[in-house]
Amino acid sequence: MRISYKKLWHVLLDKNMTKQDLRKVTGISTTTVQKLTKNESVGIDIILRICEKLNLQIDDVVEFVE
Repeated sequence: MRISYKKLWHVLLDKNMTKQDLRKVTGISTTTVQKLTKNESVGIDIILRICEKLNLQIDDVVEFVE
């Protein structure tokens, strides 16, 4: 099983936001955005910060795929 942030990218498109906007709004680093882009693991604190700043639920951001 692996992690996917595909849902996050769809949310950003719906909100007309770029990855740069995500970084500015949430205060996450460019390294973290790169990890998200590569579907690499990031800390739950990062996921929760994204959810809080964008008014999302965790399942709006991340999913586990076979």
